[in-house]
This record gives sequence, C-alpha cells and structure tokens, in this order.
Amino acid sequence: MITKQITIKIPSGLEARPIALLVQVASQYESRIYVESEEKKVNAKSIMGMMSLAIAAGESVTVIADGTDEEAAMENIEKYLSSK
Repeated sequence: MITKQITIKIPSGLEARPIALLVQVASQYESRIYVESEEKKVNAKSIMGMMSLAIAAGESVTVIADGTDEEAAMENIEKYLSSK
C-alpha cells in the first residue's frame, strides 16, 4: 500500500470534467485507489464519490493505492493531479 500527499494544481480544481478524467485514469488500474480530503475517504473510481469532496485548486489530498499495480497507479494519478 502506498500513501501520498498531493497538492491539486489543476486550475479549476476538481470539478465535473477533471473528476471524470481522474476516474478514467484510476479505472485503468487493478489496485484499489482512494482519495482522502479532510475526514472524507472516497473511491477514486467513483464519479459521485469524488464529486462529494469538492476539492479546489491548491488544496492537498491524500491518495492511497493498494494492489498489484499500485506504483504505476500512484505515479499517473500524481502526474494528472499535478498538471496545470
């Protein structure tokens, strides 16, 4: 299991379109992937769960990946969330 603190650099924050793309990235992997913000922890493969977090640009989240391809999953999710 890998846990990493990531700051959202997407200018609009995580609203509908960026969340849909994040769910697509996360869904490519077998690993279980979660995003934690404040006290909420949701499945990164769930659009509705991710929408409930309402994360703005500049906020930090904790990403948790657990599974056979967790390293590749974490690398690509971090790359996506850190892109401008």
